Parts: sequence; structure tokens; C-alpha cells
Amino acid sequence: MQRTMIGNLREHIGKKVTIQGFLQTLRDQKKMQFLILRDLTGLVQIANWKANDPALAETISALGVESVITATGTVIDNPIVKLGGLEIQLETLSIDGQAESPLPLNPNADTLPAIDFRMDWRFLDMRRPQVAFLFKVQTALEMAFREHWRDNDFIEIHSPKLMGSPSESGAELFEVQYFETKAYLAQSPQFYKQMAMAAGFERVFEIGPVFRADPSFTSRHMTEFTGIDMEISYIDTHDDVMKVLESQLNYVYQRVKEIHGDAIQELFGVELRPPTLPFPRISMAQALEILKEVGYHLPPEKKGDVDPGGERALADWIKRAYNHDFFFLTDWPIAVRPFYHMRHAENPSLTKSFDLIANGTEIVTGAQREHRYDVLLRQASEKGLHPDPIQFYLDFFRYGCPPHGGYGMGLSRLLMVMLNLPNIREAVYLFRGPNRLHP
Repeated sequence: MQRTMIGNLREHIGKKVTIQGFLQTLRDQKKMQFLILRDLTGLVQIANWKANDPALAETISALGVESVITATGTVIDNPIVKLGGLEIQLETLSIDGQAESPLPLNPNADTLPAIDFRMDWRFLDMRRPQVAFLFKVQTALEMAFREHWRDNDFIEIHSPKLMGSPSESGAELFEVQYFETKAYLAQSPQFYKQMAMAAGFERVFEIGPVFRADPSFTSRHMTEFTGIDMEISYIDTHDDVMKVLESQLNYVYQRVKEIHGDAIQELFGVELRPPTLPFPRISMAQALEILKEVGYHLPPEKKGDVDPGGERALADWIKRAYNHDFFFLTDWPIAVRPFYHMRHAENPSLTKSFDLIANGTEIVTGAQREHRYDVLLRQASEKGLHPDPIQFYLDFFRYGCPPHGGYGMGLSRLLMVMLNLPNIREAVYLFRGPNRLHP
């Protein structure tokens, strides 16, 4: 049996074909049966005359919606059919997977249940064409990142996700039993990206899982996500990292638009616009002044930081001032940045760091790293960190390490922003949060 995809049926008018997919709709009339079959490439109507084969008609009548079937018949050009002006006149049909009825979640319904219920039945929720297409966009997005890295001489690494000591501050850690001792799930590949700089790799990237024991119940947080990470050597300042990042995102948006722009417009109502270069840059000090100017008051606990509402307020200001959807928020105070961020020589209270805000949502954190052993040791001590648990990391910088920096980004958060989705649960294959470990 040679299967024909529904999207290619117009090439087979007048010919017998075999198609496979999910039964989306069954209209069981007195003399006729009309089946709407769906595969990844589209929908087609199948017509069956009951009198031709009463036993087949009975089989079809018993089909549950969303059953998987194989159908063979002749492709007919029928302009009155709304689904592409094509119809298949059925000859044979077999049931590959009968769907029970009623469905706990109908992916073809006009209205959808609450998102948490959809996560319970995610495999059914993902039968919606928009969801399958979303992951086609994700595939193109990752491909574009890899293309840009390949064209700019980056090396791909795969760092371990089981660690003997915390990878950052020690907060938000998942602790696991590891034989007779304890291990931690990696919060980021940060230490190992920097090890690659000390090894002389110069430019590295990684796409892999990241774990955060963060008890947040927001529309943009997850406890496990796919991280996009990059690190480069021989930089002068964090602006060098920002230049690489904005160039990458400009390229990624262009490639995704080339491949899927029209379908994104049709399915998500989003006109994909590659962000123009350079992205606006404002310092944290400037940002706080802007927030005062627009009348936005940060919560007291956010001293030196910006909350999500502040990010949106700044994004609105940037849109008015620069007509841009992206901006870098730079030069964060040391109190809200990890010990390994390099500090400004002329103002040691500030780090050479940045966040990238896209459409009002933070999607990237980056910085120039401190590569001098004695300075790192001092900054770790100032943060209350004892050197023993992180000595393996500190050793990277004892035998010569070039100045370097990089960033970390959440793949699903970028996809959420790109497609203007209301919740990150919509942008991830299977969501993990504080109260979700299934399916």
C-alpha cells in the first residue's frame, strides 16, 4: 500500500489512492455517508453510497469521531465541496484504531475547555491543526538557530544534567538521590559553557533541558524547559553578546517567516515581522526613571529589579519611543545578579549584564562573565558562597581563560512571544509545573 497525503490529492484526480488519518466528522444520512478525514497536511471529504455495500455502511455508522482509518477510493474534482473542491469516492475502508465515545476532549469543538483540563488530555488537544503546526514552527525556529551558529563557526556541546553541586546560586534546585550521595538537576549549562571557553572552544551553543524548582504559577514559568544557550570568547563587553543575539533573532525570524509566515498569519493571526537592528538598549537606571515617568510603581521587594508589569510598561514606552518590540535592559545591580557576572570597573555596584524583553516578556538573560580567578573568588565570597562546592568551576579560571560572555533563553517562551500565545503551556509539548508531572 502506498499512502497519499491529503495535501497532495489534487495531483491524483481521476486516480485511485489510499489515504490514512483521523475521522474528524461523520455525516450519516439516509442514502449517503460523508466522512471528513484529517492528516497533517489537511482535510478531505470521503463520500460513500450506502446501497453499494450495506456492511461497509454499517461499519462506518459505528465509527467514533477521531477514529484512525485507512480509506481507498477515486479522487474526484468536485467544485461544490468546500474542502479544496475535491472528494474521494470510497471503495474500501479499514479501521486502524477505533475511538471510544464520548471523547473526554474533542479537538474539533468550536470552544475549548480550560487549559489545565486540556493539559490532562494533551495528546487529544494536540490533534488540533494549530498545535501540530506550532511544532512545525518550533522545528523551523531551532533549525534557523543552528544555521546561524553553523555559519558563524560555533561548536555544539551537550553538558550533563546531573550535577554534584548547584550550577548557580543554590536556589531553585531539584535534589535527587545519586547512589550513596546527592545530585542536582542542572539549572542551566552555565558552568559547562564557561568550561568550554577555558578549553579554547571560543564559540559554543547548546539546546537542552533545564530544571528550575521555582514554585511559580504564572503564564510564563515552567519547572522543566528547553534552554537555548550560547557562549563566546574574546569579547570586550556585554554589548558584544547583545550584537550576536540580536543578529541571531533577526535571522531566525526571517527564516521562520520565509518557511511558515503565511500559515502563521492564517492560523494565529500574527504577521511575523523580523526585528530591525539594532535593538534599543536602556540601562536599569534609565528603566527605573522611565517607570517613574509613566507612573508605574514597582513592589518594594523588587528593589533593583523589574516585575512583569514593569517589563510591559517599559515595552510600551519603547514601542512609542523606538517603534520596536524588542529591547535590551542592561547593567543590572550586583544584588540581583549571580556572582560570576562581571562588574563595571568604573561602577562595581553594576554588572555587565542584560535581559532581552520581547513584546513585554523577558525571554533572555545574558552577561559578560568574570574570567579572573581572584575576582571570581572574591565575588563568590561576597555572595555568601563557600568555594569548596564550586571549586571544580573555579578551577576553570586558574590556568588562563579568555574574556567571554553569553546568554540563556527559553525555547518555549520565545515561541510564545513569536506566536502571541497567552500561556506558555500552549507552546510546550508537555508542560511541567509545581503541580503537574503527568502525562
